[in-house]
Amino acid sequence: MTLKPILLLQMQRMGDLILSYPLMLWLSRRYPGHPIFVAAEETFFKPLMKLSPAVTYFPWSGANVLKQHDYALVINLSIQKKAAQLAEEVSAEHKLGPVQSADSATFVHGDWQLYRTSLVKNNGFNRYHWADLNGLDAIPFKQIVDTRFDNPRTMHGSNKVGLFLGASDEAKRPSVEFWGTLVDELHRRDLRPVLFGGPMETGLGEAVVKQAKGPALNMCGKLGLEELGIVGQTLGLFITPDTGPMHLAAWTGLRCLNLSLGNVNPWETGPYGPGHHVLRADLDCAKGCWSCSRQRLYCHDPFKPARVAILANRILAGDGPDQLAGLDLPGLTLFQTARSDLGLYHLNRLDAVQPDEERLISRFWQTFFGHHFGLWDDTRQVAAWADLTAEAGQTAEAIRAHVPEMGRQFKHGLKNGSILEEAFWAKSPATVKPLTGYAHMLLENTDYSRLGWIKVMELLERLIAACA
Repeated sequence: MTLKPILLLQMQRMGDLILSYPLMLWLSRRYPGHPIFVAAEETFFKPLMKLSPAVTYFPWSGANVLKQHDYALVINLSIQKKAAQLAEEVSAEHKLGPVQSADSATFVHGDWQLYRTSLVKNNGFNRYHWADLNGLDAIPFKQIVDTRFDNPRTMHGSNKVGLFLGASDEAKRPSVEFWGTLVDELHRRDLRPVLFGGPMETGLGEAVVKQAKGPALNMCGKLGLEELGIVGQTLGLFITPDTGPMHLAAWTGLRCLNLSLGNVNPWETGPYGPGHHVLRADLDCAKGCWSCSRQRLYCHDPFKPARVAILANRILAGDGPDQLAGLDLPGLTLFQTARSDLGLYHLNRLDAVQPDEERLISRFWQTFFGHHFGLWDDTRQVAAWADLTAEAGQTAEAIRAHVPEMGRQFKHGLKNGSILEEAFWAKSPATVKPLTGYAHMLLENTDYSRLGWIKVMELLERLIAACA
């Protein structure tokens, strides 16, 4: 008897597709024998098929074929309207993610998929990586925790350093001047830079070669994604902004140094798997940036080519976290990717022993939502609140002090069906917006029904209990 297939809708860009690979592996283990179909953009999945988990890909033009099947599970990881429409039109025992209803309204199915939706312009304290969020509604948490990812390989004796020059958004990549100077700084340390980029970076590669005083092998526009994965096996390190090829490099075991620039959050989209490094500006606005609202990109300023070259040289020399923590990187924060004691993606900050206020707040909300959605009991959030109270008492008190106002607004909603003051959502303190942002999205997702208001009140009661 043929088992019902699983359908995964991933109509986003290359990096999003690659961050879905862990979910594909988890699904194959969770549903042995069930075919796994993936609807994705052909320009992204086709060149990656030899590096992808064993699934069957369908381009969007094959949507009518997908509608002919009855599925055990459909997971929509896309924000595109056509994906939500397809999720509604196919027959399935269970659906997760955005699904468009018969009256053209879109509702998000799954606690964690709804949580991710609430992060839009509200991700400052989020500590859940996209790859983990992809699976938390569909895969038993123990299976995720028990998964072991290999550290990136160590190329003993290799002095070749890949530089991926481009990114989907100009704000996410360094300038031509930066790359050209970095080429020369790497040469000063007997390292051999190799420039990489897709067809869109051909001109960028030529500009960097002209900018640099020393030679650089320019492979921009000359390699497909599969070839990049193969050539990457010869590199000791891959220096890259947050972009699709970074995720490809990490997936294939190439050690990455992620220059986390612009409107990205490395907690959400940093290189997945342990043992990579992330360099981020030590600015408040860079700790969960969704879009830049400042006059210019101040987060680019601390990234100096000499500092990056020194760090790259030390990583290639085999320096561990203790040695790297002693580097002088003014204005920058250095992280190493890992799995936390929760069993989830984590960034270990290497230049500070004591957790700062932002990390304490983030840890509390991470454990709070994990408890609320049933990943663990309340022990972790109790400990996180105790740490926040002990190390940042004023912040903890400010969160607690906002509880009465939330109660006033939510009780009015439960009684009358609407918030007392619409400005409440926007005016909520940043430290409380993980909860109010999710509550707002939950209400929209339940069409402001009485059940939605009851769930919001339950959320507030959980917070009161946590702060007790």
